[in-house]
Amino acid sequence: MKTRGQDEDTDAKAPIVEAQVRPDAAAAELTHWLRTPAGRYLLAWEQRFIDAAVIDWFGYHALQLGFPELHGLRTNRMTNRWLALDHRPFEDAVAGPPRPSLMAHPLEYQPEPQAGPAPGLGGAGRAAIFCEFDALPFEANSLDLVLLPHTLEQAVDPHRCLREVERVLRPEGRVVILGLNPASLWAVRQNLARVNGRLLSRAPRLYLPEEREYIGYWRLRDWLRLLSFEVERAQFGCYRPALLSDPWLARWQWIEKPGGKWWTVLGALYGVIAVKRVHGMRLIGLARGKKRVAKAAPAVAAIHHHHHRDDVEVD
Repeated sequence: MKTRGQDEDTDAKAPIVEAQVRPDAAAAELTHWLRTPAGRYLLAWEQRFIDAAVIDWFGYHALQLGFPELHGLRTNRMTNRWLALDHRPFEDAVAGPPRPSLMAHPLEYQPEPQAGPAPGLGGAGRAAIFCEFDALPFEANSLDLVLLPHTLEQAVDPHRCLREVERVLRPEGRVVILGLNPASLWAVRQNLARVNGRLLSRAPRLYLPEEREYIGYWRLRDWLRLLSFEVERAQFGCYRPALLSDPWLARWQWIEKPGGKWWTVLGALYGVIAVKRVHGMRLIGLARGKKRVAKAAPAVAAIHHHHHRDDVEVD
């Protein structure tokens, strides 16, 4: 497993740390919003979805792009797991249980004191990867799993980011995408807050954190199809109304079951699992190191014709 511009000698010794990183205001706003009742409700649903999705997937290399508040690979058992960030992490604003600094510790935080660090490149504990999400420092067809938790919503060019994910995924590799649903009650409240702000000439009181673009589920399916992905599974969740307090959210808990049955596509967020398909390719397992030996050419016997003329043999 090599990164761009690194030799094999240095690759086994140093973690992947790319260009200079800087604090991201949008990421800070998202991290702060995850401390609200709605944010904790959303994060809990996403954690359950991811834990169940990746627990039985096998391979060697897994990558999570952004959203460090979600422990996306904690139930996965792949050998190498990384968290990539495109901004400086906000250590004092992390939702959920306290966890160590991502600048000095590997991907997965385990609450047990005796738990060891998650393995990274070369089998040793590694820090997070800092890079641009549309220029990942991995070779083509080198990763088995990539997680995109709200990554496309915060990307400057989400389609370019998705193309880069397709490049680094190996054939039959999987990508998991989490996104907010623009056809939900939460998105309707967000849009109404913007309209009221314009009418009253004041800053809108948004329910959700500021985003670059909400990407609908059907639009995302079209993008995946164009990039030779096949959607393996999709699930919507969080059907409670856009409320502000824990008691009111708890009162609407009953709506989760009928919401998932009768108005499935109206959930506040969705999770998509897609598989990279390469047409015309057949995977037959790992090569066993056998080398082809060139076959020796068959021997051709020379035929000599003897002519007798006046008792003299001519060859």
